[in-house]
Amino acid sequence: MKKLICLILVAIALSSQCFAQPSDTRMDWWKEAKFGLFVHWGLFSVAGGDWKGKPYKGGEHFMLWQKIPLKEYATIASQLNPTKFNADAWVKAAKDAGMKYIVVTTKHHEGFAMFNSPSNEYNIVKASPYGKDPMAMLAKSCKKYGVKLCFYYSLGRDWADPDVPTNWPTKGGRSNTWDYPNEDAKDFSKYFERKVKPQVKELLTQYGPVGVIWFDTPELINKEQSKELRELIVKLQPKCIINERIGNGEGDFNVSEQKLNKSAVAKPWESCITISRQWGYNKYDTTYKSPEVLVRNLIEVASADGNFLLNVGPNGEGEISAQSLSRLASVGEWMKVNSESIYGTHAWKLQGEKTDAEKEKKEASDKNTMKDVFNDATSQKTPADIRFTAKGNVVYVFVRSWKSQEALVKAMAAGKENITSVQLLGYKGAVDWKQNEDGLSIKLPVNYAPMLPIYTFKVTL
Repeated sequence: MKKLICLILVAIALSSQCFAQPSDTRMDWWKEAKFGLFVHWGLFSVAGGDWKGKPYKGGEHFMLWQKIPLKEYATIASQLNPTKFNADAWVKAAKDAGMKYIVVTTKHHEGFAMFNSPSNEYNIVKASPYGKDPMAMLAKSCKKYGVKLCFYYSLGRDWADPDVPTNWPTKGGRSNTWDYPNEDAKDFSKYFERKVKPQVKELLTQYGPVGVIWFDTPELINKEQSKELRELIVKLQPKCIINERIGNGEGDFNVSEQKLNKSAVAKPWESCITISRQWGYNKYDTTYKSPEVLVRNLIEVASADGNFLLNVGPNGEGEISAQSLSRLASVGEWMKVNSESIYGTHAWKLQGEKTDAEKEKKEASDKNTMKDVFNDATSQKTPADIRFTAKGNVVYVFVRSWKSQEALVKAMAAGKENITSVQLLGYKGAVDWKQNEDGLSIKLPVNYAPMLPIYTFKVTL
């Protein structure tokens, strides 16, 4: 009888293995990484803020804002010669900042490809004096430094193609209507077959493993086309993941642009934020976020179970600004001490606590109708507050921009959590703490000051 029971159990086990579905592990590296570098680079980087000797409006969208004819705009390519571009320098800056992946614009809305595109000659190799493929160089550097290479591709906007209609904020609102005025005659499927599919295939077959295809502006792509595009990507690179802007619910993760989610959401998500005011290089853009604000943003996103994609805009010569590099270096110094509180963590039972004394004021809304250009809704303020991430039986408590020598964590009051130890990352001494019905009270060491006024306590439960 025992033998029969054993045989039945074995049969059940084998049967369950046969019918078990393999788990989707494609997202694992991305969820572990938490932190990446976004790079906006294109013909707009060469213009750098001026058109015909005068400052333009619209940032990297100035072709649209000023309705510049394609034939005229394309002359910028004759000036594109980024001899100071150094792929190793870019990737190493990202690596040293604690970033695990890099997302580079291969084709922005202007329609110009910053890679070797055999299917379309409007690209950096064929149409510029530079004549080289920076994506090939970045692929080698990413492999060298162990950073995931990912590609941005503008999907539903292309001002160099005659068949790209748009409907936001109104019909034709983001289309090239000065070169191609008949919006009703535009056939997205022609553009999709002629340019999108061939170029996406090139990106996935010319550079080795690609971590993410990061689409922008799906606009009028239909459900069947989004599905077909996803199937093409998965066929060519089964491990490649895709953001939501492929359209029609076919993406793997959501995008929160220029804002920070205050609470965790069910689907994986990523916050993309500019290090200065604009996405692409503009010599008039001199407002940069401080290292403290950038680290606060990183913590804010991680505490809500998201990834943080921080953008820089190299100039037309291929250089990332000194202001950007210095801030990346500062974030990297903080990450050397505190990275365990970011990598591989997840949201705790709540994302944070505000102090009674300091409440963050609601930022004034941006009334600009071109919301996709200047739409930074992130706060530049640094109120004292507390945020959390978790990993295993550890909760990381971030005491941010603190003004006093003692912090009270109300969510960790006696009876709520059983605390066994409290450590301060980067500090070798013992931490003075106590737990009572009011919360976990921690004294900040008087003989220790982190490089940024953000303390990370490792609380073991």
